[in-house]
Amino acid sequence: MSEESTAVPAAQWDATRHLRDLTRSLMSAGTVGEVLDRVVSLTCRLIPGADLVSFTLRTTDGRYHTPTESDPLALELDRVQYEAGEGPCVDAADESGLGYVRAVDLASGQDWPRFGPAAAAAGFSEVLATALVLDGDLADCSGALNIYSRTPGALAGEAVDMALVLATHASLAIQGARAAERAALRETQLRQAVESRDVIGQAKGILMQRRNISADDAFALLRDTSQRMNVKLAQLARTVTESVPG
Repeated sequence: MSEESTAVPAAQWDATRHLRDLTRSLMSAGTVGEVLDRVVSLTCRLIPGADLVSFTLRTTDGRYHTPTESDPLALELDRVQYEAGEGPCVDAADESGLGYVRAVDLASGQDWPRFGPAAAAAGFSEVLATALVLDGDLADCSGALNIYSRTPGALAGEAVDMALVLATHASLAIQGARAAERAALRETQLRQAVESRDVIGQAKGILMQRRNISADDAFALLRDTSQRMNVKLAQLARTVTESVPG
């Protein structure tokens, strides 16, 4: 008995390949900025009719901004929404908002009186904004993946499904990159602390030798001088060590 095989449609295979490549690409991204840039680039390629793509991020104080976009026009349209306090990007990025917002019939201004006509005047028929799902130390923030299209009906059906997948990938990768950035920052701070301790120890040794004083007295001299001169202790210690002829 032979086993039947079903051929995978070319479009489905192409999407699968792109998502596989996206996963690999995002895993190697070192910063949140790199994650966002890569998702924007792939969204433009993967979703037919995606003429403009951007990300909206909402900070803990309620302000919105666009950290990356495929075209300056996307930034302009995002800003119209931020300034008006209305629009699909704002609604999707609201932490209590829907999973996604699909805007059609923009010219009527029925849902968004300021943004709708402005987007229509720029030649756009639809906007699809898909919420990011952020957790951990980013739980107080929110955001959305935004797609603008000039083609009526382009951002429906499979486009919505793909946008949800892309936004989910982006959310996970953002949190991973954020954790990597924090780990790198801690490593840098630790290295700086060790270097500061070493240079302070060297400066103490120089003062002990020059002034024939104890280690405690040398440290007290450095501390008091740094406070009087309003400079950091490590910076003052480095000045002392650099004063010694090589």
